[in-house]
Amino acid sequence: MAIIITDECINCGACEPECPNNAIYEGGVEWKLSDGTELGGPVTLMDGTVAQPDQKFAPVSEDYYYIVPDKCTECVGFHEEPQCAAVCPVDCCVPDPDVRETEAELLAKKEKLHI
Repeated sequence: MAIIITDECINCGACEPECPNNAIYEGGVEWKLSDGTELGGPVTLMDGTVAQPDQKFAPVSEDYYYIVPDKCTECVGFHEEPQCAAVCPVDCCVPDPDVRETEAELLAKKEKLHI
């Protein structure tokens, strides 16, 4: 599953630089699949739509930091635990119950993002 940032976020920004997939963005900031990744061609998102790596998407949150589920691998293949949760001073980086993925799926996503 992906990690989400709850509305308890204090906008400290500690999580953002820790993400190996560049999946964390400040509230109100548009995101792209290509940010911090090596994607080169069209990508099928989790909802089944096809997107280009440099396509801009609306922010998931306007008010606080957020994590893009299509880029989050829970740090599988990089670290023992999600680094955003490890550094969060208010414990607002938690598993997203709506986005469940196996370790194999997370590793495959990591390989796709970092060719």
